[in-house]
Amino acid sequence: MSADRLSREYAILGEKLAERGIEIDAIKKAAMTLHVETPSWGYGNSGTRFKVFHEKGIPRDTFEKFEDAGVVHKLTGIAPSVAVHIPWDKVDDYTKLRNHAEAHGVAIGAVNPNLFQEYDYKHGSLAHVNREVRRRSIDHMKECVDIAVEVGSNLFTPWFADGTNYPGQGNFRKRRAWFDEGLAEVYHHMPNTMRMLVEYKFFEPAFYHTDVADWGVSYAICKKLGDRAQVLVDTGHHAQGTNIEWIVATLIYEGRMGGFHFNNRKYADDDLTVGSINPYEMFLIYNELVAAEQDPDVPKLDVAYMLDQSHIIKRKVEAAIQSVMSVQDGFTKAFLVERDKLEAAREVNDTLMAETTLQRAFNTDVSPILQTARVEAGLHPDPIAAYRESGYQEKIEAERVGDAAGWS
Repeated sequence: MSADRLSREYAILGEKLAERGIEIDAIKKAAMTLHVETPSWGYGNSGTRFKVFHEKGIPRDTFEKFEDAGVVHKLTGIAPSVAVHIPWDKVDDYTKLRNHAEAHGVAIGAVNPNLFQEYDYKHGSLAHVNREVRRRSIDHMKECVDIAVEVGSNLFTPWFADGTNYPGQGNFRKRRAWFDEGLAEVYHHMPNTMRMLVEYKFFEPAFYHTDVADWGVSYAICKKLGDRAQVLVDTGHHAQGTNIEWIVATLIYEGRMGGFHFNNRKYADDDLTVGSINPYEMFLIYNELVAAEQDPDVPKLDVAYMLDQSHIIKRKVEAAIQSVMSVQDGFTKAFLVERDKLEAAREVNDTLMAETTLQRAFNTDVSPILQTARVEAGLHPDPIAAYRESGYQEKIEAERVGDAAGWS
């Protein structure tokens, strides 16, 4: 799109939004304030339960993962940090990794422990009946906290595969007590500047019960731990039809909304790219977040926006760019909701008008806003096109020869 055409489309949209009492320049500015963290594991080889698919150009180590992440941030302008997973991203010198990340324009973000791939964790980690296994999992989490301190991160984000496959296999109450005991030790090991975001998942790999199965269990755990423990919502970790935006609103109300792992799903935890299945859901989630941010009666939020995806069919860097753009799209549209009009409809139980007020914002094409914002930030208006024109994919496919990072 030419600069003149983009300018015209931006002006036309600005006039339409002005009729709704919305100032387009303010929305443009807000769109670039978003920070979306990409996951290191999203750049490595991945697959299904049945097969890991090896692709060309995949990073061979953590340092090359950060090089790819740096490209995503360079092209989008809103992906300035990278989550790491230990021991997948374990290195001998974290100062070297931190400097390498900064040289590529990004920082090390949330630190995630791995409590599901060692043989010792076959029957659980924190909920294992063996005290020595529980101790190993606690020590690993404390190690991750120490790594977070070393790299300058203030987020520790644990997820647990603990659960059982058959009735009678485990004592539910004892397992929960072991979780409270172990996480309390880790929580008190964290510095006062660090938050623990406890993730949940209603099933998989355990199929009878999961120890941290939903937002309610995570909330109960966090409430016992303290104010620096909050809930992490993964948009793929729910039963079909779950109202995630209501969960978000509830956690905001309770002061425990800590962060997101954004992805999309059709059936279960499919780890599909954001917005590929249900972009309206992403918009409704951001509607609750933006509404809370604009409400003077709600304490200031500190929500970490992260991706958690294993792109199997799409090329890794492109998929990350696409997802970051999709998150930004939903975020921007949430600023177009006419709040006064929405509240007026609610106050008289005008259900249709309340719904159509949201739909009007969602159905607005915000690409002129986002493209203009990128151009003014010195970026290409279309990050995907910029990536394909850059030759980076061809470069890494030619240069990266040897064992790639990712699942075995």
